[in-house]
Amino acid sequence: MPPPTEADADKRVPLSRERLLRGAIAVADRGGIGALTIRSLANELGVKPMSLYHHVANKEAILDGVIDIVFSEIDLPPADSDWRQAMRHRALSARSVLRHHPWATPLMESRPNPGPATLRHHDAMLGTFRRAGFSIELAAHSNSLLDSYLYGFALEEAALPFDPDTVAEVAEAILARFPAEEYPYLAELTTEHVLQPGYDYGNEFAFGLDLILDGLERLRTVTDAAGVDR
Repeated sequence: MPPPTEADADKRVPLSRERLLRGAIAVADRGGIGALTIRSLANELGVKPMSLYHHVANKEAILDGVIDIVFSEIDLPPADSDWRQAMRHRALSARSVLRHHPWATPLMESRPNPGPATLRHHDAMLGTFRRAGFSIELAAHSNSLLDSYLYGFALEEAALPFDPDTVAEVAEAILARFPAEEYPYLAELTTEHVLQPGYDYGNEFAFGLDLILDGLERLRTVTDAAGVDR
């Protein structure tokens, strides 16, 4: 008889809500959210499907739970930083987390029963804006703008037909298949930007993020100077 594996040992651990949700994330990370079913989760955990219902009411409760865990993995805006650096830190952390869980992006703001990590995250975002002098209205606009950019970029990144870490190699291979003179600006972008030493697709995210933060800082300064009601 072969020696027990780590997976075998995991399956002997008593089932709990935490273990169930972590198993659901593992299934989704491997196969996408469409791969997550009650049966596939039971197989992942080495239990009977009906045993899952001792810990969650249904699949919607599982989705509520896994999204709350994803939110818990994103760094909160550091309270000891100025608002701009705090939001930049949070956004970069969120992009990193969503790269690990690309299936989660469309679900992040979809849950009707948000968990404590989700609520804590949103409260910290709004608190960072408000303590920096943003009016309630501007804080709401700013929060929505940053998340729209973050989730939009994450969706685009997840849909790329290649790993962002290999974008230079892929771009070079694509360029080699077509005459550069027919697509001069694409050829220029590839040779003068993408294929340059140190190119990182993540810099595209940081560039847009900094533009947004710069714009919000100007708005904050203007509204503060105008004495807008807070």
